[in-house]
Amino acid sequence: MCGIVGYIGAREAAPFLIEGLRRLEYRGYDSAGIATVSHGALVVTKRAGRLDNLVQKLADFPTSGQIGIGHTRWATHGPATDINAHPHIGGDSAVAVVHNGVIENFRPIKQRLESEGYCFRSATDSEVIAHLIASCLDEQLTRETAHGKGEPAVESRVGAVAPQHRPLVEAVRQALSQLHGTYGLAVVFRDHPDLIIAARLGSPLVVGVGSDEHFIASDASPLAGHTDKIVYLADHQLAVVTPDSLLVIDRDQGHIAHTVRVLDMIADNVQLDGYPHYMLKEIFEQPETIRNATRGRLSLDEATAVFGGLNLSPQRLRSLNRFLLTACGTSWHAALVGEHLIEDLAQIPVEVEYASELRYRNPPLDNNTLLFAITQSGETADTLAALREMKRKGHPTLAICNVVGSSIAQAADGGIYLHAGPEIGVASTKAFTSQCVTLAMLALYFGRQRNLGFDAGMRIIERLQELPGHVERALQTNDVARRIANKYCHCTNFLYLGRQYNFPTALEGALKLKEISYIHAEGYPAAEMKHGPIALVDEHTPSVVLIPHGSVYDKVMSNLEEIKARGGPVIAVVGEGDTRVADLADDVIEVPNVEDFLQPIVTIVPLQLLAYHIAVLRGCDVDKPRNLAKSVTVE
Repeated sequence: MCGIVGYIGAREAAPFLIEGLRRLEYRGYDSAGIATVSHGALVVTKRAGRLDNLVQKLADFPTSGQIGIGHTRWATHGPATDINAHPHIGGDSAVAVVHNGVIENFRPIKQRLESEGYCFRSATDSEVIAHLIASCLDEQLTRETAHGKGEPAVESRVGAVAPQHRPLVEAVRQALSQLHGTYGLAVVFRDHPDLIIAARLGSPLVVGVGSDEHFIASDASPLAGHTDKIVYLADHQLAVVTPDSLLVIDRDQGHIAHTVRVLDMIADNVQLDGYPHYMLKEIFEQPETIRNATRGRLSLDEATAVFGGLNLSPQRLRSLNRFLLTACGTSWHAALVGEHLIEDLAQIPVEVEYASELRYRNPPLDNNTLLFAITQSGETADTLAALREMKRKGHPTLAICNVVGSSIAQAADGGIYLHAGPEIGVASTKAFTSQCVTLAMLALYFGRQRNLGFDAGMRIIERLQELPGHVERALQTNDVARRIANKYCHCTNFLYLGRQYNFPTALEGALKLKEISYIHAEGYPAAEMKHGPIALVDEHTPSVVLIPHGSVYDKVMSNLEEIKARGGPVIAVVGEGDTRVADLADDVIEVPNVEDFLQPIVTIVPLQLLAYHIAVLRGCDVDKPRNLAKSVTVE
């Protein structure tokens, strides 16, 4: 993986390819490349490192052509080198391929193709696809030549394709049928400058429909400003794309009808707007994204939340007696917040599972268990696989995600969109708080279905309506966070401690610091310190302690005392007006006082800012941290 773009039409392809790859940089990558078809040849340009390296090479060696594909790679096989970068060439430079995903059986296919004389240059699994398509194409052309001598013609399942393109489509279809794993890919051919074939299995791919031109991308962001018409490919589908036509084929069933949807995205939404980094911009967008998450979903008449996309009847929802929340990374931390919210407000038992573990487990679940899949991108491979496994076993499934039309949004029985807008920074910020707010509204919804009274429901609504203002005040800690960052940015270990609702916040704060500053950090329930982690405390290891006013304030105070007794520096996040903690802590960050169930949404803000400023001071690439990808579409 990570990002794919493609163009076919009347314009030069390279400018769109570079612009599209630029918009996909947020996904994380270690190399980039493009291929165009020009004057009867495939022209491939690729470089390891940042996209600017590729741009510089293209400035020195320009490429032309009205058809092309491009890719930003996040390594799964082989290090970041020019050779391992995509696109990859197949056969005698007849085919070029860009690929997201992982081919699990690439080694036996590679061995077979090598024995047939195909020469491999890279250490990737993706190069196998290019050579395999070239091999299948040679077979198709041989069959086509022999057709007049009684050999069968190209199979009828691609009969809707133009005759000159049928051997190419059939070659791709046959190659894909031999692959085990996941793929989102785009293919161009040296001898056919009027055709791109795109295909998908487990890795997202979309086609943008223009006027006598078409666009391909791994998500919709590169298409904004170029077209407002989009086709989402489903698993096992191939798109046969020419400048003036789009045909969608099921790999096994043949031609199928496709739906053109309206792309609701403005190109300006992915601009920096004066901020030095997308991450900082997205941190400061959180008051508005929280408003967007709640807009139209809080009913004062019924003192409840309203959701239009659950697609399960109220009777079915009332019959549910257990929830299973599954996610990865930051979304898993939001799920932990959701566990507290739903159990406290709705009195429904909740379990939280890592999606990467759930997909391979066989937990005993009764028929009245509902699965919630939580994801920003809607494309996380582990979460998608866990959701599909639970659906296979007959459980109802709902999704909480940010990207309209994403794989998880389509696979679930119903769901809720966050409406947080594009999140470009690899380290999630605004999506996390939007997920927590959405889970709070779900807790209200299910609570009102059961034993939560009208007055209690109205109180929760009032608190949710006040929340954007509280987050705006929490953002005023930016200068304090910068000062504290300057004091501790040289440290190599941090501990993050919280209890109850703020334990997931501690985990998320530690993750943010790890992701973007490369400092080792761990989050713990504050009381668990004395059961082992307290051995790590020394004068060089700061502890970030979350201790706002609430039901466990005195307990966390005792845990803070334990750290100070062992000489550890303490950064405390406290409620406004707290003077007691200041006597013990080395540094204090004050946030607005809110009720316990909303504290994670407020206390996470200074932790996001602290991680951001430490990373900046250490000279790290905040928006594109090393080794990370925004949308993890491989296992």
